[in-house]
Amino acid sequence: MPAVVPGRPYTHEMVIVHRVFRREAALLPRLVRAVPAGDTARARVIAEYAEEYTYGLHHHHRLEDELIWPLLRTRAGAHDDLVHRMARQHALIDATLERVQPVLSGWRDSADQGTARTLADLLEEHRDALTEHLDDEERLVLPLVAGHLTVAEWDLVGRRGLEALPKNKVLLALGAILEGATDEERTWFLGRVPLAGRLLWRFAGRRRYLARCRALRGTSGTD
Repeated sequence: MPAVVPGRPYTHEMVIVHRVFRREAALLPRLVRAVPAGDTARARVIAEYAEEYTYGLHHHHRLEDELIWPLLRTRAGAHDDLVHRMARQHALIDATLERVQPVLSGWRDSADQGTARTLADLLEEHRDALTEHLDDEERLVLPLVAGHLTVAEWDLVGRRGLEALPKNKVLLALGAILEGATDEERTWFLGRVPLAGRLLWRFAGRRRYLARCRALRGTSGTD
C-alpha cells in the first residue's frame, strides 16, 4: 500500500487531520474566556468559528460512521468491541456539543462573562472527550483500518470530506492542515492538490489563512 509520507502508513493522513481538531478544540475555550464582557462583535466572531468547527467535526465523524465502521465490523469481527467503542465515543462527543449549543447562542448575543465561563467549561469538557477518542482511534483503530480497508476505500473518505466543504472554505481548511504539518507532510498534501489549487494557495490562500488566524487568535498561524 502506498504511504502518505515515506515510511508511514496511508492512515497517517487521519493523524494529520486529527491535529486540526485537537488544536481548535483546545483553542476555543481560551478564545471564549478572552472575550471582554459585553463585546458582542467579538463574541459573534468566536461563536461563528465554533459553529464551523462543530460542523466540520460532525461531518468528519459522520463519514467514519458511514464509511469506516461498517467495513471494520464486517472484516475485523474479532475487534468489534473497538468499533463499538468508537461509536460510543462519537455519541458522547455529540452530547458535549449539544450542551454547548444553547449556551453558545446566548453568549453570542450578550457576551456575558458568567455565560462565557459556563461555555468555556463546556468546551473544555468537549475537548477532553474528543482527545480521549482521538487517542484511542489513532492507537487502537487506525492499525485495523490499515489492515482491512483498501487504499481506494480510504481515499473515498478523504474525497467525501472535501466535497462537503463550501468552496470558500477549502483554502482555509488546507491552511489548517498545513499549519500543524511537518515539511514532509506539507509536501505530500500539496502534491495531491491540482496545480491551479497550489497556485491559488501560494498567491491567495496562504495570506487569507494567516489573516483568519490573526483575526481569531491575535497571531498568525505557523504556515
